Amino acid sequence: MLVRAPLVARALPRLGAVALLALFGAAAVFFAMRAGHGDPALTVLGDQATPEAIAAFRERWKLNDPVIVQFWRWLSRAVVGDFGVSMTVAGGEPIARLIGLRLPNTLFLGLYALFLAITVSLIAGTVSALRHGRMVDSAATSLAVLGISMPDFWLSYVLVYALALGAGLFPSYGFTPPGESLAGALYSGFLPALAISAPMAAAFTRILRTALLETLYRDHVRVAPSVGYPEGFIFLHHIFRNALIPYVTVIGLQVRYLLGGTVVVERIFGVNGIGTLMVDAAFGRDYPLVQACALTFLAIVLLVNFVVDLICTALDPRQS
Repeated sequence: MLVRAPLVARALPRLGAVALLALFGAAAVFFAMRAGHGDPALTVLGDQATPEAIAAFRERWKLNDPVIVQFWRWLSRAVVGDFGVSMTVAGGEPIARLIGLRLPNTLFLGLYALFLAITVSLIAGTVSALRHGRMVDSAATSLAVLGISMPDFWLSYVLVYALALGAGLFPSYGFTPPGESLAGALYSGFLPALAISAPMAAAFTRILRTALLETLYRDHVRVAPSVGYPEGFIFLHHIFRNALIPYVTVIGLQVRYLLGGTVVVERIFGVNGIGTLMVDAAFGRDYPLVQACALTFLAIVLLVNFVVDLICTALDPRQS
């Protein structure tokens, strides 16, 4: 009989791996920004700027220092939450404040989309597996294939045309922050959340259906009724619990695509989130702001995958 190790003992090595990945990710973002074309001095001062003005700008922001020195300066401050100030997009504004104002909108939209995707996929995937080979299964599978094939930006415009401009049910542009009105955020954020969640719901449905079908016909499930277990207990404990392991794993992997879709969809629907801020910063060559936004996204992805890893360990019956 296996003795289950404390969850903390399992989490510590994974936390070390998360920290190492965060370091590599931060370095990749930093050096990728420096390797790109464009000069923030020209973005701010314009093409007609004098060489003296450009030199003064670069000296002010210490852009003439060796790249490795710039990286170490930025990283040592970022570790303690000091991302500096915006260089071009909001000159002089603390970046931590800008992210603090935008992050709740992005998190709300992402969680809203994830809730829709999980709710739809749990129902559709379970019904599809239990009605395997019937019309309901065929319809759910076909819709899942269709959902996976639709890019979120294309679906965004379709939803705007059909439900906003056509039916007039939802606003086509603009977003009410959840801090101002939760009901307003749920209403104005429904279309962008739906656009992000549709491809994810399709992928989740297919994974859950496949996992349930694989588990339904295992030997221990077939013999469970003969020892007196009720059908509900068999389904929840022997079938559904095991099927949740690959399902939860895929949810963790999809978070990176969720955040990527959020960047695009925020722009289309006019949501003032980190995605919109990051796009503006990239066009403005605002190095510190892009790095801070990317590092925030990276931290969210790593944290979610860390939590998902622990959940899968807890769900695994071999660890019981």
